[in-house]
Amino acid sequence: MQDLSLISQRAVSLQPSLTLAISARAQALKQEGKDICSLSAGEPDFDTPTFIVEAAIKALRDGVTRYGPAAGDPELREAIAEKLTKLNNIPTEANQVLITNGGKQAIYNLFQIILNPGDEVIIPAPYWLSYPEIARLAGAKPIVISSKSENGFKLDLQILEQAIGSKTRLLIINSPANPTGRVMTKSEMESIAKILRRHPQVLVMTDEIYEFLLADDQVHNSFASIAPDIADRIFTVNGFAKGWAMTGWRIGYLSGNPQVIKASIALQSQSTSNVCSFAQKGALAALQGSYECVHEMSKIYNLRRETLVSGLNRIKGLTLEPPKGAFYAFPQLPKEAIDSISFCKLALEEAGLVVIPGKAFGNDHCIRASCAVSRSTIENGLERLKKVMSIL
Repeated sequence: MQDLSLISQRAVSLQPSLTLAISARAQALKQEGKDICSLSAGEPDFDTPTFIVEAAIKALRDGVTRYGPAAGDPELREAIAEKLTKLNNIPTEANQVLITNGGKQAIYNLFQIILNPGDEVIIPAPYWLSYPEIARLAGAKPIVISSKSENGFKLDLQILEQAIGSKTRLLIINSPANPTGRVMTKSEMESIAKILRRHPQVLVMTDEIYEFLLADDQVHNSFASIAPDIADRIFTVNGFAKGWAMTGWRIGYLSGNPQVIKASIALQSQSTSNVCSFAQKGALAALQGSYECVHEMSKIYNLRRETLVSGLNRIKGLTLEPPKGAFYAFPQLPKEAIDSISFCKLALEEAGLVVIPGKAFGNDHCIRASCAVSRSTIENGLERLKKVMSIL
């Protein structure tokens, strides 16, 4: 029996991952010898490019194994500032950049610094599943704005403005998006910026971790470049995990208002201190080297995404807003037939297929499938998914 007196109210309020039970069951079935096909991957299946690995190895051999500045390697901060300035069109100085243990710590640090108990955080759904929990850890209240697959998961601007009140402190933007693969257009961002100009108390966090993973006809726009007049209240979160296949390296960054970055550095100095020293040298090499490896991986994802999308569109009963970025698709189930958790359990038990329930992302009518796996695995998964849909 769990003794809740040992656990803080903050910890008790945390919601366990909805995917843990499915993942544990999938692993158990695999150990029993059952053939399992997983379309649940949330990370690239490529190896980190060799030149990045070699840079980290060289750093180790050169003795880059000691504590470093809590804010991050000065060279890396400069390189990120230059990248943001030139590539993202966000004028940035090194003192506006904090290197973090992955993008998740960048979000955590930011929320701890800018949010007070009772503040409200507007989170468009579907959303990455950690946003609401990290907001709650800061004492804030998530305000979820739902969007519909049939409307392309487009943010309803009227509903957005109606949701903004005296307690609203932060709006979250994620483009390209997890789990939908949606890419927000420049005109949409401009419309959001107009709303924010009428509400000067509202800050913005824009999660751009999938910026390089785009369909051929898509362009990534950084929100801070769209609205430079309010850039002092826009915070950009990014990292090296997705574009450079560096998930295990845990290198992310937060950029924005230097006053907030300074406070975030102080927080990090009292929590994790510096990010792994030699791993940062790998990240520096990634920025200073050729981006051809990034573009090549993106091309492969595009081919896989086409395979996934065309296959999903052929399965009777599913409806899909075609993803334009990241490496996910978020098809909608027949609304009256089954909820997403029950469907994912059925898929696992009946077809050995692992997909993620949409409820984890704020939409219980959808499931998330990944194309961060081989095309043969995608085709295998689609056949299994077709089987599951046939028995609903």
